[in-house]
Amino acid sequence: MDSLRHTNVDPVLAQAVEWLDQGRRIALATVTRTWGSAPRRAGSHMVIADNGDFSGSVSGGCIEGAVIQAALEVMESGAPRTLEFGVTNEMAWEVGLACGGRVHLLVEPVVRG
Repeated sequence: MDSLRHTNVDPVLAQAVEWLDQGRRIALATVTRTWGSAPRRAGSHMVIADNGDFSGSVSGGCIEGAVIQAALEVMESGAPRTLEFGVTNEMAWEVGLACGGRVHLLVEPVVRG
């Protein structure tokens, strides 16, 4: 990680590298598409560790809990998963995405190659 401190590396990805260096399992959630009044733009991401710690944001806080749960499941299964939240989706109201937009995410396990 020391070599990353001296560059313009995204802090979320730097955290991912640090957790991988510690031997932790992680998953990466990335906003792939948005419609309407979505809280974060496409490309926004968060990294989630196997203990539920996370860095970054995919919604400004309103769906992060559901994304963390999905990430933990992805780490267990090893299979990527897509998620979609919007005001027409019952879960969106449950998790707090009542802003009128829709968010599509990819949640994938990250392994060191």
